[in-house]
Amino acid sequence: MALISALQFLRLNDIPEAWVDAVWEVEFTESIPLDKTIEEELIARQEKSFTALYQCLLANADQYQSSVWAVLGESGISVKSLVAVLSFFVLAGKSKVASGHQRVNSLCAASVYLLLLRIPGSIGNKVFHEVLLDTCLDLTRHCWPQDSEKKRKKDLKSSQTEGKRSKPQRKDSPQMEMEEEEEEEVEEEVHLSGQDLMRIRDAVALLVQSLLRLLQTFPLKDSPQTMIHCFQIFSNLLYFEPTIGKPVFAAEQDITKLRSIPEMAFYGLQLLCSPKHGDQKESLRRVFHQLLYVILMMKKGNTGKPSLLVPSQTILATRDQAIQFVCHLVDELKELALPFLQILLQHICFQMVEKNEYRSHGAQAVGMLTSQMASEDYACFIKWLCNFSRSSKMVHRLFSVDVVMVLLEQPERRPEECRDPDLVCFLMHRFLIQNLLFARRMDESPTVQGHALNCLAQCLELPSLNATRAIHNLFCASENTLTHRISHTLKTYRTLPFRTVELSSTDTKENLALLLRRVKDSKTNVRKAALQALLGLLKHDVIPMSWENLQTLSERCRDPSVSVKKKALQCVGDLLSVKPECSVVQKAWLQGVVPAVADSETSVQDKALEALDQVLLSQVKPYSAGCHLDAGQRLMWDLLGLLCHECQNLSRYFSKAFTIWSKQNKFTPSFISNLISHTEADHAAGAWLLLSKVVSSSSRLPYVSHHLFAADLMSWLKTFTLPLEVISSAVETLYQFGCSEDIKQTQAFLNQRCGELVSACESYLASIILTDNGAQNLDEELMVKHLHTLGVASLQCPAKVNKRTVLLVESVLTTHSEKLAELPASLPLSQFKANWLPTRVRAHGVITLGKLALQNEELAQKYLPVFARELEVGTEVSVRSNVVVIMCDLCVRYTNMVDHYIPNISACLRDKEAVIREQTLIMLTNLLQEEFVKWKGSLFFDFMVALVDPVPAIASLTEYCLLHLLLKKNPEMFSQHFIECIFHFNSYTKHKSYNKFSQSERERIHFSLKGQQYREKRFQIYCFLLEHFTDAQRFNITNKINQTILACFADEELPLDADGANILSETFNILSLKEFKLQTISSSAGAAAGEEAEEENMATMAKAVLQAAQKKVVSQVRKKAFIENTVPLIISLKNLLEQKRSPVLRDLMGYLQVTMQDYRNEVKEIFSGDEQLAAEMEFALKIAEKERATVEQVDNDSLAGDGKKAQVRAQCMCSSDCSFKTL
Repeated sequence: MALISALQFLRLNDIPEAWVDAVWEVEFTESIPLDKTIEEELIARQEKSFTALYQCLLANADQYQSSVWAVLGESGISVKSLVAVLSFFVLAGKSKVASGHQRVNSLCAASVYLLLLRIPGSIGNKVFHEVLLDTCLDLTRHCWPQDSEKKRKKDLKSSQTEGKRSKPQRKDSPQMEMEEEEEEEVEEEVHLSGQDLMRIRDAVALLVQSLLRLLQTFPLKDSPQTMIHCFQIFSNLLYFEPTIGKPVFAAEQDITKLRSIPEMAFYGLQLLCSPKHGDQKESLRRVFHQLLYVILMMKKGNTGKPSLLVPSQTILATRDQAIQFVCHLVDELKELALPFLQILLQHICFQMVEKNEYRSHGAQAVGMLTSQMASEDYACFIKWLCNFSRSSKMVHRLFSVDVVMVLLEQPERRPEECRDPDLVCFLMHRFLIQNLLFARRMDESPTVQGHALNCLAQCLELPSLNATRAIHNLFCASENTLTHRISHTLKTYRTLPFRTVELSSTDTKENLALLLRRVKDSKTNVRKAALQALLGLLKHDVIPMSWENLQTLSERCRDPSVSVKKKALQCVGDLLSVKPECSVVQKAWLQGVVPAVADSETSVQDKALEALDQVLLSQVKPYSAGCHLDAGQRLMWDLLGLLCHECQNLSRYFSKAFTIWSKQNKFTPSFISNLISHTEADHAAGAWLLLSKVVSSSSRLPYVSHHLFAADLMSWLKTFTLPLEVISSAVETLYQFGCSEDIKQTQAFLNQRCGELVSACESYLASIILTDNGAQNLDEELMVKHLHTLGVASLQCPAKVNKRTVLLVESVLTTHSEKLAELPASLPLSQFKANWLPTRVRAHGVITLGKLALQNEELAQKYLPVFARELEVGTEVSVRSNVVVIMCDLCVRYTNMVDHYIPNISACLRDKEAVIREQTLIMLTNLLQEEFVKWKGSLFFDFMVALVDPVPAIASLTEYCLLHLLLKKNPEMFSQHFIECIFHFNSYTKHKSYNKFSQSERERIHFSLKGQQYREKRFQIYCFLLEHFTDAQRFNITNKINQTILACFADEELPLDADGANILSETFNILSLKEFKLQTISSSAGAAAGEEAEEENMATMAKAVLQAAQKKVVSQVRKKAFIENTVPLIISLKNLLEQKRSPVLRDLMGYLQVTMQDYRNEVKEIFSGDEQLAAEMEFALKIAEKERATVEQVDNDSLAGDGKKAQVRAQCMCSSDCSFKTL
């Protein structure tokens, strides 16, 4: 018979019975030595013999069935011996040093054994043995070389440490031993050729096919351990090799047509879910549990946490197949599989890691799996997801946002598909946006906040109309906007009621205000995300294109963070491309991009220059009167028009861009020619501006005739019809054309050209001022242009300015009893006086007079007292505003002379006109930056008062100037002036050292913040200063307060009168501020709440340990200083205040109560010198603790409606992390 012939190579009749008995006795757990001759003969057998035996058994299985055992018995072949010999081959292949030939034979022997088990009667004939079966199944792992993965790990470790000099990380000994064993194993493994690997792969495929044939007929319900083993084997085989093509999942499949081992593994998992193998629910649970880690791209061992797999193409493909397989099982088994699908989804959410790539793939998996759900089941999952989004773990809240974004990409489900009316609301996209996504805008974690805001912006790009409408409802309320109210209740896990508030106009304004605050958040990623969200809202017209909203965007182009600056530049650029016709957007773009040219970061400079080049320079084309300007050209001239008018303050930044471009040779002859062709068009102002910048930045322009062009310029200037900004640009261009290496030649050119302009202006002014009918002939615009031209031209030719010119300009600002035919030798100019000339003319007269003074020190000395007087008594806003500008310009030229008048300028920080306050703030900041002005006298305190300006924009500008411009130059500035702030703002002058600088009575009254009515403003200033102290500065200022304030009152150097009591009371209140606490102590080791990393590494652990040690040391130093320096003063002051029955005692006890919160268990130790005070403090702390607990309880009760609800709510929220079933 063929079967008996196929068995001959095993030499079953020559195998000793004693050996067979020994093998069965050890239950196939170890290899028993065989006679060397027989063993060598068996080992030498080729796999062809096993293949022939396997094919013989397979071909005749249906024919023999149960009679095969009789045939074997009749032939004298012992089944027991056959199984023992097969186990000999199986165990030989398990060894790490097994050759390729041995491994193939081992796999083939295991396949034969599984085929024997498939034949009916195998259990009766004692073929089945659970240990041997498990060993055969394990061959798929043992025979295939595992060294590739271990070698990759070893290479990864060596590459990480290569090139680094660091201390070796200490390993726990078990881990070290394990790694050493692994390395030894890798070294011991034999080398397998490519041909060997192909033969082993085919043998593994044969073994898996045999297992599938076994599972089709042989039930495993009585062998639960073997069944669990099968689940593990199949899940591991999913990664065995890439699958060619798309796998097909079906209930019945031809095993021989399955091409890849992963396809066989999926079919095996499906067979295990058959009723013949036991409880289908339990089988489904195990399958879903194994596939959970495939979907999560993790590797789960028998113990410990799962480890992440590198998301390669193969891993991702296997993950996608696993998701498709789950969908197939749900489709096949319907109601039986749906509960496990819910649990699988929950586990995917709960076991997700923080890494972005894994979260993204995980969310996609959730989206694909939920698409298999009916609407009611889907609504239940969304309800669960809503609760999950409030988890205490940051990564859970982060992942819930990812899931929401994937679900929003799916078609919205119809309400009629859900039979339960309480679940209908969960089907809507509006619910996902407003109740899951938008709710995360207030998350305690900056990472979640930023991600939610980013996704909010993406929602506007979704095709779903309802999603877009939901965003509109959040930020704009109108009569046409549909309002929705969900009357159903969503319960958190079981009992927490969920409320949806109908959005009113107030709500939408609050939402927008919150978003604008997020743009200024302390965290970089939150600011970037908020910028993206704001851009989306503006692009899609969800919020108005107002200057307030756009200014927020442009301001972030000057953010301290480089990445935020780049993001803001990108946002204003995107907005301009979408709304090129909007003038407010154009202005915001200029205000954001142009100053970025002077940024300290080169990459930001480059980005700004690239934007300016693309929008402005590249759009300069030849002009033709009949030619229509395209959109890009219209935008360019609109922007240049703004630079000439509303945005003139950006001129110096714009000039720097041209300086950089000139070095890059961007100004070609054709570019200049194209630009000149626009000088007579309607937008000539912009062309002249560009031309002036080009000429000023280029050392020479050989292709332009300087003399001819200068003559043209002069002819235009002499018409006095050009706009003011064009006049300035034209004179600047004239100067550039006249520049040469010979200074005398340059000055001669300027004296000739600009001298002509000065003479023309002088003649015109005389014709108006010195004639009887001057008032009738006055053209205000023409007068202003002559004054402006005189001012800018005089700067280029000071020698051509005579006394008559100066007196004519003076006459613009003073009054006379009668008209003068000729000017007197001088005018008694003690202050400006109103005359018949319009205010605008007089304002320009101030500017012109200042420019004349810039070139003449005697004039400057003469006019400075007049300017200072005008600041005090003047009534015309524009005149006084220009006086501030001129005095600050004079400070640059004549620093020592103007230094005496700085208090007059700084007094304008409290001017009744906001425009003058803002102008003064900007000008003084520039002078302080360039160190033309020092922090002397009351200047610092004047700036502090500007911090509490009634106009929020000015207060915000002051904060920006102090923090981002001035504090960087002098980091000690705040701490140096802090104590004097206490005395100055309370107008206290009795201290021997502080508040002794000279100050006029007018200035003292204007800047006084004394009294209870200004207490809030004073403390606003104190808090601002303290927030920007370093811990070292806080520590030092505490000691300084002890020495200069508390000690002075304790020693009665300062009287404890009404003013003294106010100072002492304020000092204790300042010391009680939370901003006064050392940040090292007040911030816990996990300062970023919710920012816990899913996987800890050595760096973060070391940082945490360092922070804890630092906190401990600082706390000890602070405690020692408090006991040695502060406590004796406090005891002395307490006794003194008790004697005088002063109300300040209450503030002292309040300060102690706040301070002793950190030492509540050490009260007696600290106040060992005053037992009564120690007892009082202990009592006060206990009372405060009770009051705090009561307040918290009241708050909780008010949130839930009553105490019982609060308690239930707390219990529910605490159980949120364990309210899902286990797989």
